[in-house]
Amino acid sequence: MKKALKLLLVAGTFLFLPLVMTAQIPPHPNGGGGPGSGDIPVGGGAPIDGGLSVMLLLGAAYGSRKIFRMKK
Repeated sequence: MKKALKLLLVAGTFLFLPLVMTAQIPPHPNGGGGPGSGDIPVGGGAPIDGGLSVMLLLGAAYGSRKIFRMKK
């Protein structure tokens, strides 16, 4: 009975908490100005390629190493 009560309490907590927790509203991308008044793009100017090229190079190096060792 205690185990079922604990399980019910934990499940109820996890179901209730998302209803009362709210996130903050993100700031306007142009510092509060109207659209077109700032020089910051809506995406924030973050690079898309970031780590993708590094991961592709590491994957190619790992694959070529495995092929090289398999031929030995």
